[in-house]
Amino acid sequence: MSWASSPVNHCSFCGKSELHVNRLIAGPRNVFICDECVRMCQEILEGERRAAREMRAPGSAHNPLVPRTIYKYLSEYVVGQEAAKRALSVAVYNHYKRIENKAHFADTEVAKSNVLLIGPTGSGKTYLAQTLAKLLDVPFCIADATALTEAGYVGEDVETILTRLIHAAGGDVRRAQRGIVYIDEIDKIARKSADNPSITRDVSGEGVQQALLKIIEGSIVYVPRDGGRKHPQAEMLQIDTTDILFICGGTFEGLTRIIGERLGVKRSLTLPLYGPDKPSIQRHTDLLRRVTQDDLIRYGFIPELVGRLPVLVTLDPLDREGLIEVLTRPRNALTKQYQRLLSLDGVELVFTEEALYAIADEALESGSGARAIRAIIERALLDVMYEVPSRRDVRRVVVDAPAARAQAAPKLYDQNGRLISGELDRAA
Repeated sequence: MSWASSPVNHCSFCGKSELHVNRLIAGPRNVFICDECVRMCQEILEGERRAAREMRAPGSAHNPLVPRTIYKYLSEYVVGQEAAKRALSVAVYNHYKRIENKAHFADTEVAKSNVLLIGPTGSGKTYLAQTLAKLLDVPFCIADATALTEAGYVGEDVETILTRLIHAAGGDVRRAQRGIVYIDEIDKIARKSADNPSITRDVSGEGVQQALLKIIEGSIVYVPRDGGRKHPQAEMLQIDTTDILFICGGTFEGLTRIIGERLGVKRSLTLPLYGPDKPSIQRHTDLLRRVTQDDLIRYGFIPELVGRLPVLVTLDPLDREGLIEVLTRPRNALTKQYQRLLSLDGVELVFTEEALYAIADEALESGSGARAIRAIIERALLDVMYEVPSRRDVRRVVVDAPAARAQAAPKLYDQNGRLISGELDRAA
C-alpha cells in the first residue's frame, strides 16, 4: 500500500508514519514533516552557521585579516590616530592568529595582546574598539569601570562585564569566548594614593584591579545568567576568558605630570588639551607618547594589572582640522548621517565651509573633542527637523556659520532655488 492511499499520514522526508513519531506537521499539498526531521534540519542549519562564523573568523585561512587590512578598514571610520590604528591592527591580528593556531604553540605559550588606550576624551578610544568589533564580526560589549566594586560591596561585580558579553553574543557562550570587551574609564580605578596606600580597603580602586586580574589574564569564570550580584541560588554560566580580547581606555588626567617628572621636564603640565594653544597640546602629546609601565604603576595601578595590558596605545587630542575631518571624511561622518536623514524627506542638507569651522571651534571650546559635535549639530538642526518634514515647499536647507553657532536659523530654499522668507517656527 502506498503512503498516499494509506489512512495514516507519513513524513514526506523520512517516511515514518505519524504512529512512530511524536509530532507530524502538515504542509501544503499533503506534505508532512516529523519532529525528528525538523530537529535534524535545525542541526544542519546551525552547523552551516557555525562554519560560516569560523570562515569569517579573523586570522583563519578563509579570512586573512592582516594588519594592513585592519588598518585600512579603521581608517575608513576613524580620523587621524595613525600610530594608534597601526598598534591596534598588529595587536588584534596577533591575538586572533594565536587563537586560530593554538596547535602550533604547544611548546611555547603565547600571552594575550590585551590593549590599554590612553588619550583625552573625544579622541576616539571607544569608537576604535567598536569599529574593530564590527570588522571582526565578534560579540562586543562596553563596561564602565567607575561602576565596578570589589565583590561583596555596593556596586557591580566585575563578572557582570562577562554577562553583558554573553548577552551581546545572543546567549551563545562559545561565541562570546572569542569576543571583545572594552572597559572604559579604567583610570578611575587607580589606587586613591599610589605612594601611600591607606590601611582601609580601596574597594573601588585596588580592589577592582585585583578582581579584574583573573578575567583579563584568562581563566574559567562563573557568572550569573541574568546578571546582577552572585548568590548561591542563582543559575551560573561558565565562560573561559582565555580568548577574549580586553581593550581598556581612559583619559589618565595627570599622567603627563608623572612622565614629565621622570624626564626632568620643569615646565607646568597643567595645560588644557583643547583650545587654540597648539604648542601646549603638542607638548602634552609628546609626553604621553613616552609613557611606560612604570609611569602607570606610579599613577596607581598594581604591577600585575599593568603586566596584563602589554600593548600601550596613546591617542592624540584632535585639533581644528582633525575635527573638520571627523565631520566630513569618514564613511559614516556626522554630516553625512544628517544629510541622509533629511534626504528621506526629499530635502537636501548643505553645510557651508564656515559652518564646519564654527562647529569645530565650538567643539574645541567645550573641551570634549569629537564627542561634542553631535550635540552642536542637533542644536542647529532641531527646528529644521521638527518643521521641515511637514512642509512641501522646502527642498534645500543650508547651515551657515551663524546657524552652527545658534545665532540664526538655517536658510531654507524651495525647488526653484529661491530663498524662503520667514523664520522657522522656533521653540520659545
